[in-house]
Amino acid sequence: MITALEFFSVRVSPRGNWNLLRLTTDRGLTGLGEATHALGFTRASAKDDARIKATVEYFFGRYLRGLRPGQVEEFREDAWGEARAGGLLAATAFSALEQAMWDLRGKEEGATLRELCGDAVRERVPAYANINRAANRRTPEDFAEKTRQAVANGFRAIKAAVFDDYPNASLEAGIARLEAMRRASGDEIELMVDCHSRFDPELAVEVARRLEPLGLRWYEEPIDPVRTEETASIRRAIHQPMAGGELFFGLEGFEPLLEADAVDVIMPDAKHCGGVLELRRIAALAEDRGIEVSPHNPSGPVSMAVSCQVAAALPNCQIHEHAWGEADWRAELVEPLEQFEDGQYVLSNGPGIGIELNERAVAARSSRP
Repeated sequence: MITALEFFSVRVSPRGNWNLLRLTTDRGLTGLGEATHALGFTRASAKDDARIKATVEYFFGRYLRGLRPGQVEEFREDAWGEARAGGLLAATAFSALEQAMWDLRGKEEGATLRELCGDAVRERVPAYANINRAANRRTPEDFAEKTRQAVANGFRAIKAAVFDDYPNASLEAGIARLEAMRRASGDEIELMVDCHSRFDPELAVEVARRLEPLGLRWYEEPIDPVRTEETASIRRAIHQPMAGGELFFGLEGFEPLLEADAVDVIMPDAKHCGGVLELRRIAALAEDRGIEVSPHNPSGPVSMAVSCQVAAALPNCQIHEHAWGEADWRAELVEPLEQFEDGQYVLSNGPGIGIELNERAVAARSSRP
């Protein structure tokens, strides 16, 4: 049975910590999950981490303690309603525990998570470098330099949120950053832009048209995708593919975007969408509609391992997000070391999600919420 829960808050940057958890059974098996960004993408205080920890502990004590590792469906059925009704914090706590249960199940059965997910279609998952948290100076030169470094690391696709300070800064500032990235990358590297819902529909179309010469792979969330019909109207009005859907929970949260053909690329996040099984269900519905899935994941190495194991079994997943350059020590938090080759995440063949925490590295970077 599952008997214990540990929670680790790893200090990363002023913009957010990585919140990790570990389940343990009475036979000594362990399973990892990640509850990062449960309060959004700018929280890093001890008070906020304590709220995340308390919510994880609540779901564990109420719904999970005493279950067997294989009882994922029982946990989901019992806790789903409260997770759905409780907003992002509850959804993330639920999703992290569900991830850890799948890790335990894989270890109990001696199978990788991708094997549990079905026929794995790859041993490596192509990744793009999200350089947004690495470009701390926020100048065009800074974005250009981080682009060159990511390309030198082997990544063939780069993303940034160059409009994060709009409307306090001008549109011109964001466009200049993206233009600098294109000059630095050359034409053979794919570029994507995440607009973080900064625009209204009219401005979203205007900005997309101004960015057309840059040949973007996708134009992400210019408005809040909960505005489904307006998102669909933007997609119809522009030439770039549209992407979005990073914070919805459950298949029912994603259905409106998919049914309205509002995006070309859907972006469920295993930390928020309901975990492993829900990520698979969302991807399957997207595949039925001819829509690509690219999991949202500006997160730590545990979430990366979970999400890429699932992505390896998704035929409509062409590329996966990696939070490049946020912390130069991130690979050391797990064993074996997180590994990328030629811009691809190298999947571990260990059971479950294939990694364990490096106890010494985690302890050195952790704070107690």
